[in-house]
Amino acid sequence: MKASGTEGYGETADALVKRYESLSFADVHRETLHLFPMAPSRVLDVGAGTGRDAAALAALGHTVVAVEPTPELRAHGQRLHRDAAIIWIDDALPDLDKVPARGERFDLVMLTAVWMHLDLGQRERAMARIAALLRPGALVTLLLRHGPVPVGRRMFEVSAAETRALAAHHGLEIIHDSERPALLGDSAVWWSVLALRAPA
Repeated sequence: MKASGTEGYGETADALVKRYESLSFADVHRETLHLFPMAPSRVLDVGAGTGRDAAALAALGHTVVAVEPTPELRAHGQRLHRDAAIIWIDDALPDLDKVPARGERFDLVMLTAVWMHLDLGQRERAMARIAALLRPGALVTLLLRHGPVPVGRRMFEVSAAETRALAAHHGLEIIHDSERPALLGDSAVWWSVLALRAPA
């Protein structure tokens, strides 16, 4: 059974890989990059897609666990970034069953274009799960898509305000909140960029 929210990705993976890999890690995360840990750290990339961000972080010396529930995207990522030190896991929010079983906590958790695939109940469960995986002082980055839903996808309109409130409920401090247009030129789509900090 497909993970909730992955609808439409496997069928279009070959086209998506070109879009995802055409963007650089530095451009996608330019608003929050200065907050990322400098020293080698433990990173969890949830919804890692083709592994663009995971590979960039591994190249910087971080230990990266890449979670991707869509087999087609995961296969592209493992092929494209076969030389990168990435641990790939088939898992998905809201429960991330396999990640906690590893007994790890993380200094950085990335939720890039993931959150809007979860309904309200799933978002509440997912935030609790993410909060439980954080080391003291850890950073969570979240890119939240707004605008028309592509055909065949499952997405919800989720506000930055709701996300901030949910994060605060789980003890996370909001340290960045901004909006920006889509990087690939779709004028009907825009993004919220959030960064959250766990208590030290």
